[in-house]
Amino acid sequence: MNIAFEAKRAYTNGTGLGHYSRTLISSLATAFHQNEYFLCTPKLTNRFNTDGFDNVHVVLPRHFPSNLFTAAWRSSWVKKDLKKLDIDVYHGLSHEIPVGIQSTGIKSTVTIHDLIFERYPKQFNPIDVQIYRKKFSYACHNADRVIAISQQTKQDIIDYYQVPEEKIDICYQSCNPSFAVEISEMEKARIREEYQLPERFFLYVGSIIERKNLLTICKALQLLKDKPDLPPLVVIGEGKEYKQQVQQYISENGLQQQVIFMADKPVVKDKPSYRNAADFPAIYQQAICMIYPSIFEGFGIPVLEALFSNLPVITSNVSCLPEAGGDAAFYVNPYSAEALANAMWQLATNDGLRQEMMVKGQLHAQNFTPEKCAEAVMQVYLRL
Repeated sequence: MNIAFEAKRAYTNGTGLGHYSRTLISSLATAFHQNEYFLCTPKLTNRFNTDGFDNVHVVLPRHFPSNLFTAAWRSSWVKKDLKKLDIDVYHGLSHEIPVGIQSTGIKSTVTIHDLIFERYPKQFNPIDVQIYRKKFSYACHNADRVIAISQQTKQDIIDYYQVPEEKIDICYQSCNPSFAVEISEMEKARIREEYQLPERFFLYVGSIIERKNLLTICKALQLLKDKPDLPPLVVIGEGKEYKQQVQQYISENGLQQQVIFMADKPVVKDKPSYRNAADFPAIYQQAICMIYPSIFEGFGIPVLEALFSNLPVITSNVSCLPEAGGDAAFYVNPYSAEALANAMWQLATNDGLRQEMMVKGQLHAQNFTPEKCAEAVMQVYLRL
């Protein structure tokens, strides 16, 4: 088969959508080498290197007016390229498909990661909500199949857009296989020195936005402030207004030494191995636990990354997060700083609990290997 992807985020996104795109494309190209894969992207970056794949090809808007109006090319004009390449299946990796693709004879599927903007519209620009609703709804109703990355997302697609249940396939995502590789002590020491990491630390990974709930972690740290040898929190992620709100709380409560924002360190500026997450497994494998008390997620890749890294996880008992963590995570009410503080202190002081969670985590992670996730998506293609 000739399979094409809307691959903009594979090259431009450093968070969940980008990781999903890169991991899935790489897994499919490896496990199903007999197919040819075409990545439709308006530009190339160093976030994704496909040089090692002889069956992966990049499709760029090379001619006027496509090379000038790249958004129009992505949303519609790319159909001409797809027909020239004799594409059998087009996969919109993040919520959208080209307008009118159903009239080309090319089968299509779209991955819907979440409908968070429908649940929490006030956390988004009103104009963005209207744009997202139009794109997502159009894709769900006009793609031949819809892929949801969790049962939670599938139910939201049904509830918000009235898409027939039988049209939706649940295909769990995986994470970069590098998180499952045990990092040597020498490499971990190098990373610790390069990033000036503390010997022991809690870890938060994710965009610094209200829904991700970093402020509640800081409130939990405040409750634990008088505990002896309290490990600091290392934050991997970037933010704007909400980050300022968090930093104000940190300043008002004297937590400056307890919260380390990696994005503010000079060493990470324009550092490729940080931007493409190549150094993250070595950071994960030195933490005490991952703290991910999100209010709502489509799935929650940092949970998987932690489980594959043999890192215990504290996460929320709501949304799809129990799907991601299974019986391996420590679940808390994400609105309760007291519950989160209790979980953090238990993980910081109880080695037996940590070891038990690590064993369960390794077993649960095997449900989300890149091979299993690629197989599930390939089965969707074969049904088209």
